Amino acid sequence: MSLSTHNLSVGYHDKAIVKDVSLIIPDGKIVALLGPNGCGKSTLLKAMSRILSPMEGEIHWQGKNLLTEPSRYLATQLALLPQTQPIPEGIKVKDLVAYGRSPYTGFWGRLTTDDNKVIQDAMDKVGVAELAEQLVSELSGGQRQRVWLAMTLAQDTPYLLLDEPTTYMDLSHQVELMELFKTLNDAGKTIVTVLHDINQAARYCDHLIVMKDGEIITQGEPETVLTKDMLKSVFSLNAQIHQDPIAKTPMCVVE
Repeated sequence: MSLSTHNLSVGYHDKAIVKDVSLIIPDGKIVALLGPNGCGKSTLLKAMSRILSPMEGEIHWQGKNLLTEPSRYLATQLALLPQTQPIPEGIKVKDLVAYGRSPYTGFWGRLTTDDNKVIQDAMDKVGVAELAEQLVSELSGGQRQRVWLAMTLAQDTPYLLLDEPTTYMDLSHQVELMELFKTLNDAGKTIVTVLHDINQAARYCDHLIVMKDGEIITQGEPETVLTKDMLKSVFSLNAQIHQDPIAKTPMCVVE
């Protein structure tokens, strides 16, 4: 039990968006946060990465209160890819990705040979190595998203927290990204990601957490979570559940 919340309420300007949520993230899994817009998915992810502080309750990492852990230590354990990122001016792709090594580089920020290998590997994994010398500001939205992901991977943490990582990506790159998550998970990383594509989540994720109005409605394996009743009550969808003919996972088909 590495990451957990306990009666957690969190939000903005004294308004709770996530309400009294107690949750254990299963280690070693790909976990998807699902739910309608505004239901609290991103807010919960920000709280678990300590960007937002709890209004009530606690978040624990390895059994200790997340708020009491040293920032530099946490940066070697949890890496967050936010939903939106600024467009930095005058910085090359390879230099932005290198920022992911900041928790390890010491006071002077000098990159070692090992650091450079991690940076190159991260760029190779997300397919941006050929963009290394280009300015980030000159890239397309999808390319920039992959560069930010490479920076997150360069942080080399056991937990990845990803807020809508497929944003701006075309379908082929979305598939490549989800396959990459499988590879990273097989190598031992726990991945918690906000997704909007229910069928994509069912196909690639081990554990689904469904939210509505700041609360957890249901969670578990896709075969358990993805039901006609859930889709109707949470997403207001009339849909049938079939088996994906390729992946053999549940798949919803809107009526």
